[in-house]
Amino acid sequence: MDNASEVYLFGQILGTHSFLLKDGFLRPDEYSEIGAQYFLPGGETGTAATVLDSLGVSVKMDGTWIGTQVAPMLKNFYADKKVDLSSMNFSYDNPGVMDYVVIAGLVRSPMGRFQTLFSTGKRWWSIPKEDDISNSKAAAIDPFFGAETKLAAELCIKHNIPYVTIDSRHDSFLHKHAAINIVSKECTENDYKGMSPEEIMRLMQNEAEGLTIITRGGGDMLYGRNGEDIRKMSPFKVEVKSTLGAGDTFKAGCVYALLNNMSDEETVRFASACSAIAISRFPLPLNPPTLDEVNKMFKSAF
Repeated sequence: MDNASEVYLFGQILGTHSFLLKDGFLRPDEYSEIGAQYFLPGGETGTAATVLDSLGVSVKMDGTWIGTQVAPMLKNFYADKKVDLSSMNFSYDNPGVMDYVVIAGLVRSPMGRFQTLFSTGKRWWSIPKEDDISNSKAAAIDPFFGAETKLAAELCIKHNIPYVTIDSRHDSFLHKHAAINIVSKECTENDYKGMSPEEIMRLMQNEAEGLTIITRGGGDMLYGRNGEDIRKMSPFKVEVKSTLGAGDTFKAGCVYALLNNMSDEETVRFASACSAIAISRFPLPLNPPTLDEVNKMFKSAF
């Protein structure tokens, strides 16, 4: 137990090829100059682990199986960080799960083969280990991996480990039992077409044991609990360099807040400060927000 990590993360861990363009987003039949490009850890869980380490939190992560091309980069990147990779499967016999993201300020376009991977019907991710969860203080669970996702949540409940999740529907097991569910603008637009943010929020609150937060890009965030009024908060204003990893960083901020028993208002402000710093720089994995930076922005809002 002495060597246990404070936080357990389960979900998407992959290699991200990112391309920051110099002069606006791609246009058909026109040349675009690449200003910078990188191959670094990504995915909702991979990015959150990087940010939590930067905030001073020790992490054990598991999820996506890691293939031959992604493995050397991932191991090298986390070699000097408080991110424990010992539960992960590094024997995936192919290059591994990767995505490719083209970025120009507020606009980005991710590409990959996730639909193909999920349509195979084969499992390409780990089964959560009970000891990893029971020895942690808080967790975060991505909603992508079916029975294994639910198992991670069930093990958290069994051992009284509060967990954060993302984009989990109001009628899902993951949402109902989460300490915090962060619902993105993309999720609300895809899953709740024709409904206002307030209508979606009330639906989410009515089915939640914990805190629901709806993020809306540059618009006001909504948050609240079952039986409470809906509260709103504006995000911090910064000059945007890249939005890649903004939501994953917000999730990491919520995990940190949960670990440190912050109030709901403090949680949303802290996570928003983390995300604001993240979008002001590129690439995020090499420049994650530090605790001092986040606290400085957090306090500036009062």
